[in-house]
Amino acid sequence: MLTAIVLGVAAGGGVPQWNCNCGICQDARRDPAMQSGQASLAVSADGRNWFLVNASPDLRAQVIATPELHPDPAHLRHTPIAGVVLTNGEVDAVAGLLSMREGSPFGLWAAPKVLDTLAANPIFGVLPPDRVPRRPLNLNEAVDLPLPDGSPSGLTVEAFDVPGKVAWYLEGTAPASGDTIGLTFRAGGQTIHVVTACAGVTPELAERLRGADTVFFDGTLWTDDEMIRAGLGQKTGQRMGHLSMSGPDGSMAALGSLGIRRKVFVHVNNSNPVLRPNSPERQAVEAAGWIIPQPGSRFA
Repeated sequence: MLTAIVLGVAAGGGVPQWNCNCGICQDARRDPAMQSGQASLAVSADGRNWFLVNASPDLRAQVIATPELHPDPAHLRHTPIAGVVLTNGEVDAVAGLLSMREGSPFGLWAAPKVLDTLAANPIFGVLPPDRVPRRPLNLNEAVDLPLPDGSPSGLTVEAFDVPGKVAWYLEGTAPASGDTIGLTFRAGGQTIHVVTACAGVTPELAERLRGADTVFFDGTLWTDDEMIRAGLGQKTGQRMGHLSMSGPDGSMAALGSLGIRRKVFVHVNNSNPVLRPNSPERQAVEAAGWIIPQPGSRFA
């Protein structure tokens, strides 16, 4: 059975963010139920072998909090994590790879441009290719994900283009095309789509998501200018490559008529009022059939 576990819900910095004293972060320090590490998922076809979607800077804590990702007690060293699939080259997606350097083999899949970015940074040499092979994901090509020993996992992934932007630390050095991708996982006739960053819903993207079983979608901001209004930054959501949840051009409106069975917001920024369980914004999201998950939430 195709299963996804939410390891982290939050956007960059987590909730509460370490250096932020906004109202939502203050609330989260008082209420552990509001707390979350940065967005990541674990996906499996058999419930034993797992592939991560992005390697969050919070990965170590996320693995400790997720029993399915613990070592098998029959082995001194072991991990059920068979691979990592990256949706972009942002720090929030790749920094956790450095926490996976202790010798266990796993596969790494990403867009060619993201693999080039990793190859250009010598710090990622702690993951040598003979132990962590790096494999490109070409758009619209289904790839069978093997286990580290080469046997089939039963899981396939297909990358597709998503409107977005280049990683912030590469801004001005390269065009954005190919840096942000969505992922479609398939196993046993079931399908999960993952779009952790998205600047707009194109007709092609809408058709891909139409009638889907489960969609994990970019939930960074409630409104495009919320970080500016909150005094937390000077960029709009569009400038950061993120589509807002609300409004006539937001994701809830864009995806609302596509017949998606389960719609789940991930990558939620600490400025977003939907993080408050009893807020009007949370009520509006839930009334529209969307889910704001907790770390550890399972979808099968």
